[in-house]
Amino acid sequence: MCRYGLAAIAIGLVCAASAPALAADVPDLAGGNSTAWFVFNDEFQPPPSGPGPVTFDKRFPYVDNAAARRAGVQPTYRIADLSNPILQPWAKEQMRKANDEVHAGKVPFRARERCYPAGVPSFVVYTLAEPFYFIQTNKQVTIINQGGPEVRRIYLDVPHSAKVTQSWYGESVGHYEGGDTLVVDTIGISTKSFVDNYRTPHTDALHVVERFKLIEGGNVMEILVSVDDPGAFTTPWSAIQRFRHRQAGPLLEHICAENNPNYFNYDPVSKPVAEKPDF
Repeated sequence: MCRYGLAAIAIGLVCAASAPALAADVPDLAGGNSTAWFVFNDEFQPPPSGPGPVTFDKRFPYVDNAAARRAGVQPTYRIADLSNPILQPWAKEQMRKANDEVHAGKVPFRARERCYPAGVPSFVVYTLAEPFYFIQTNKQVTIINQGGPEVRRIYLDVPHSAKVTQSWYGESVGHYEGGDTLVVDTIGISTKSFVDNYRTPHTDALHVVERFKLIEGGNVMEILVSVDDPGAFTTPWSAIQRFRHRQAGPLLEHICAENNPNYFNYDPVSKPVAEKPDF
C-alpha cells in the first residue's frame, strides 16, 4: 500500500514510480527525475479580468529578499492594500490591525516562516525558494513542498464527503480536463489559515477551485485560483500563480521546527509546554 505523509514521502515516491501508467490524456505534472516546480514569485497575480487578490499597499511596496539584493535596496515586509473592494468590513479591520503591527516595527506572521501549514489557496504561494514535487497515481495526486515539508492530497474522480471536518488543507477532490489541466475543488479549510501572505482571513465557508494547467510546452504550470467566501469577501475573486519546471536535486527532508519566536502576537495553534522534565 502506498502511503504519503511527512514520515513516508520517500515511500510515496517509490510507490508512485511503480504505479500503473497514467492515461495518455493526463498531463504529466510529475516530470522527469531530478526535476521539480519552482514558483515565479510568492505573490498572487491579478486575473485577466474581474476582482483580484489583495496585494501590497502601493505606498509601501513589498520587496522580497531576492529583489532587494538585485536592486541593492532594503527588503520590506508586506503591508496589505485595504482599499481592495473584495474585503468585508470585519476582514478589513482585522487586516488593518495586522498592518499597524508592521508599521510599529513588528515582524508579521507568515506560515512558512513560523513553520505552520499554509492552507488553501495560499499553499501555492507558501515559499519562494523551496521546490514543489507532484506524485500522480490513478486515484490521487499528492503535492509536496519541500519546505516543512508540506503535503496536500487530491483525490481523483470522487465527490466531496457528506460531512467534511475542517483541516489545514481541507478536503480536495479533482479531475483532469482537456489533457493538460488538473481541476481541484477544496472545502473544509481551517479558519486558522489565511488565503495569502497578506494575512487575509476567511470563514469556514471558504470554497476554492484551482486549475493547474501546463503551458509553454509543459515547462510552465499556470494555476488559476477561484475563491468564494461570502462571509469574508464581497464577491468571488480569482488570481493566478505560475511555476517553472527545472532541474532540482532529490527531495530533501527539511524539518521545520515549530518553536520560532512569536514576534507578531499571532499563534494559530498553542504549542505544547512541559510542566516537568522527562528525566
